[in-house]
Amino acid sequence: MPVTTFDPNTALVVIDLQNGITAIPGAPYPTADVITRTAELADAFRKRGLPVFLVRASFRADGADRIPGRTEQPTRATGTPPADADQIVPQLAGHPEDTVVTKRNWGAFHGTDLDVHLGRRGITQIVLTGVATSFGVESTARAAHEHGYHVTLATDAMTDLSADSHLHATTYIFPRLGETGTTADILAKLPA
Repeated sequence: MPVTTFDPNTALVVIDLQNGITAIPGAPYPTADVITRTAELADAFRKRGLPVFLVRASFRADGADRIPGRTEQPTRATGTPPADADQIVPQLAGHPEDTVVTKRNWGAFHGTDLDVHLGRRGITQIVLTGVATSFGVESTARAAHEHGYHVTLATDAMTDLSADSHLHATTYIFPRLGETGTTADILAKLPA
């Protein structure tokens, strides 16, 4: 379903646009394009007095706070990440009115205070952007839907590790969780 409308209390929620994660090549969109489109959305939200939430993944160097559990593919990064790996990219950082949420899971709801922040502001709808489409963005979209938020997904302001994974999420998963549209679609529908 295309983007139809926005609630008066809508927030932008940006997933993992941080130095360490955006250094990984994206598909089908380069992460630089995702950052540019997200910054455009963030500026539009701020100009309208709508909140922006910047979600970042951050873990202790010893890995003690990473998700436990047996998986077929390793989920733990090897080596020590650069000191600034969990810092929000410069194109989005530095706005004191934004709220930064730190997560230690794929999704932005479990184990964080995101839902509390949204609830206190009376937010009923969120617009999601970020990296990676089928990991952090999809996990957050699923939880947002389960929490009763209206979800809008900016499909060209997110990217994945592969174009196929992005296409699968945007074509088959996201339409069941909310409305999808491009950055231009969302900007055109935002109230003045």
